[in-house]
Amino acid sequence: MRPLDELAAEICTLAGHINAANHRFLILVAEFDRRNGWSDSGTQSCAHWLNWQCGIALGAAREKVRVARALEALPKVSAAMASGKLSYSKAREITRVGDASNEDYLLSIAEHGTAAHVERLVRAYRGCQEAEELSREQRQQQSRRVSFRYDDDGSLILTCHLPAEIGAMVMKALDVAVEGLPVYQDVPAGTSQEIVPYSQRRADALARVAESFLAHDVLESPGTDRQQIVVHVAAETLRNGTAGRCEIEHGPSIAAETAHRFCCDASLITLVEDQDGEPLNVGRKTRTISAPLRRLLQSRDKGCRFPGCSNARYVDMHHIKHWANGGETRPSNLVSLCRFHHRAVHEGGFNVEILDDGALRFVRPDGASVDGVGPGGSERGDWRQLPPATGQWRYRGDRMDLPLAVDVLIQQARKARDVPAGTS
Repeated sequence: MRPLDELAAEICTLAGHINAANHRFLILVAEFDRRNGWSDSGTQSCAHWLNWQCGIALGAAREKVRVARALEALPKVSAAMASGKLSYSKAREITRVGDASNEDYLLSIAEHGTAAHVERLVRAYRGCQEAEELSREQRQQQSRRVSFRYDDDGSLILTCHLPAEIGAMVMKALDVAVEGLPVYQDVPAGTSQEIVPYSQRRADALARVAESFLAHDVLESPGTDRQQIVVHVAAETLRNGTAGRCEIEHGPSIAAETAHRFCCDASLITLVEDQDGEPLNVGRKTRTISAPLRRLLQSRDKGCRFPGCSNARYVDMHHIKHWANGGETRPSNLVSLCRFHHRAVHEGGFNVEILDDGALRFVRPDGASVDGVGPGGSERGDWRQLPPATGQWRYRGDRMDLPLAVDVLIQQARKARDVPAGTS
C-alpha cells in the first residue's frame, strides 16, 4: 500500500495539472468565442456550443465563457493559472472584481489563502462597492423616464432612463430573449452569410419581450387577439414560392419562405377571391396545430429537437413536409423547433430529413449532417504532457483579516480613479 504522503503529493500535483489544463481550455474558449466559431454549427452562443459539444451545463458554460474572456485583461492571473498555481475556483472569483489596479493583491490573497477566502473577499468588496453607490439611488428614482419619438423612416426611437435595479432586470430579460434569435442575416441563396450585429438582435429581443407580456392576459380579457399578426399570402406562392402576394397586413411584403415558417404553426383563414381580387367567400379560422396535438408533441419532444439545443420555451411546431405542399399534420411529420432553429430551417438553409427508422437528421446548407460530435471530439490530450506543476498553496491555516483586505481593495480602486488619464 502506498504511503499517505506519497498519495497526497500526487493528488496535489495532479490538481496543478488540472489547473493548467483548465487554463488551456479557457484560452481556447476565449479564442473560439472571439472568432465566432460556434456560429457555423447553428448554435446560439459559445455557451450553447459548450453545452452541446462538451456536455457542460448551460449555466456553467456561460460562466466559463465569462471567465475566459475576463482572463484576457488579467495577464498575471492567467499566467498563474497556466503554471498550475491558481485553481479555476479562485480565478473565477478574481475575474468578478479584478482589474489592473488590484490584480497583484488579489493574486496574493489567492496564493496565501483558500478559495473560500477569495470568495468571501470578493463578496464583501462588491458589497462595499454597492454601499458606496446607495446615495445615487434616490436620484435614479427621480430621473427615471421612458420617452419615444418616430424617425423620418417611421422607425421608433425609444429612450429609457431607468434606475440601476430596474435596468438590470430589463437587460436580463433582453439577454434571455436574445438567446433564441437568429445569428445570421437573411441573404439570397449562394451568397455568404453575415452575422446579425448584437445590437440588432437585442432590438428583436425587445419585441420578443413585448410579445411574451401580451401573451399572458395581463391587460385584457382572455380570448382577444392582442398579438395577432395577419399575413396575406397567395396559395400558389405559399405552395411553390412563386411570385405573388405575400405581405403583412398594413405592412411590407415578406419572403415566401418566411410565410412558410409562419404557417407551420398558426391560425389560418381561407379567403377565396375572384380574378379582380374581390372576396367571394371567407372560411372559418382554424389552427394548423390543434391543442391536443400540441400537447402530444410537447410531451414527446420536450423542447427543441435541433441537436445540442436545450431550449424548451418559445417553441414552434414545424412541418417537415409543409402542409401547403401536401404534408400531413400528424406527429410523424412534425417536430418541435425553437424560434432560432425554426428560422434556420426555413430561411437559413438547414434541412430536416426523416430516416428509415423514424429518426431525424438535420443537414446544414453545405450538405453536412449536424451531429453531436465536435471536430476532433474523439481525440483527448494526455494530462501527463502538461507542464509540471503543483496544486499546493501557501495557506497555513491563518485567519484572514477580511475588513483589512476589503479596505486595501477600496483604497486601490480609489487610487486608480484619482490617477489622471495618460499618466502611469
